[in-house]
Amino acid sequence: MSSQNKKLPTKPIEATKTLKKIMARHFYELDEASRTGNKKIAWCTSVGPAELLRGMGFLVYFPENHGALLGATRMATELIPYANAIGYSPDICSYLTSDIGAYLQKKTPLTKAYNIKSVPRPDVLVFNTNQCRDVQDWFAFYAREFNVPSIGVYTHRDIAKIKDYHIQDIAKQIQDLIPILEEVSGQKFDMDRFKEAVALSKRTSELWRACLESAAAIPSPWNFFDATIHMGPAVVARGTKEAVDYYELLLAELKERIEQGVASIEGEKYRLYWEGMPIWGKLRALSELFASLKTCIVASTYCNSWIFDQLDPEQPFESMARAYTELFIVRDEGYKEDYIANCHKLFKFHGIIFHDAKTCPNNSNNRYGMPERLTKRLGIPAITINGDLNDLRCYSEEQARTNIEAFIEQLEEG
Repeated sequence: MSSQNKKLPTKPIEATKTLKKIMARHFYELDEASRTGNKKIAWCTSVGPAELLRGMGFLVYFPENHGALLGATRMATELIPYANAIGYSPDICSYLTSDIGAYLQKKTPLTKAYNIKSVPRPDVLVFNTNQCRDVQDWFAFYAREFNVPSIGVYTHRDIAKIKDYHIQDIAKQIQDLIPILEEVSGQKFDMDRFKEAVALSKRTSELWRACLESAAAIPSPWNFFDATIHMGPAVVARGTKEAVDYYELLLAELKERIEQGVASIEGEKYRLYWEGMPIWGKLRALSELFASLKTCIVASTYCNSWIFDQLDPEQPFESMARAYTELFIVRDEGYKEDYIANCHKLFKFHGIIFHDAKTCPNNSNNRYGMPERLTKRLGIPAITINGDLNDLRCYSEEQARTNIEAFIEQLEEG
């Protein structure tokens, strides 16, 4: 099967124009604060306690978002060796190594995109190890460089059923961050502001879930590659009205596309599930490949990582603890398989693509037999693509293309 056909035209998502403005404002505001000191800046891991930081008046910067930008702009691969040279292994998170490499070389994709010379200087760094231990070590590097505190939450891992002691432990850890944050910000903790941020974050999550679940429509109005871009506000603007307004706009457009029969992939024939991290530097190439094969990737575990509809402003600490502990990434194999099985019922996909990301074992779920178990359980095939989120030296485009084309041929024959 040839994948060299010209990519079929699709109607662009109009909300993208608004998305670009939101992301630009986010970085310009941080840049101004970094230069003038008019507001305090907290660096936060992408699934860290952003609501607490916003409730305490911080501007919030997410280094993982910068890592994804380094990957998408293909700057990462050339920068990773500079972090390796100061002792960071090429086997650890390539977000970490590319970001530190960029810092060491004084380079950032923000310069070309927004004429911003560098990432903002932090006043405090706040992590949550629910993703992995790497985020703690990542922030420890910058704590030493900038001589600022690095504080965080240590999450339980490999959890089957969430127990009350899990929630109480994490809630107490979040509360324990407050004294240091008060000292850094110079402001006393305000419960009402905190609850407001939690409420806005909850509404953002509800809308983002609805946007993602719109892909259950046949044909799907959008796909995984679209969602990796449009998830931006769910990450960087969580806890703000701006994010809520954006996803109301996007959801309305997606519903309209469904009503009008606008397909993400013209002539949609096959529907797939993407398990694992995006390959940021190959989003366009993969998007065009799947479009040429009339195949739509309708769902993923990755984009669902920013759904926190367990949040409750009436129980802000406990609900944050639950939302950030119920994440797919911290659960056991049985939970993960049930999760994907439930997605199969909703999205009706014909197969699963597992991405084995070389430097991200925590987000690579193909290594302990899950593809084989799900193939047997769901009666659909699965394939594993070897690669990485940022380090393109780990990815063979020719091999991936050949494997994907063969996989679609298998679906045709089945």
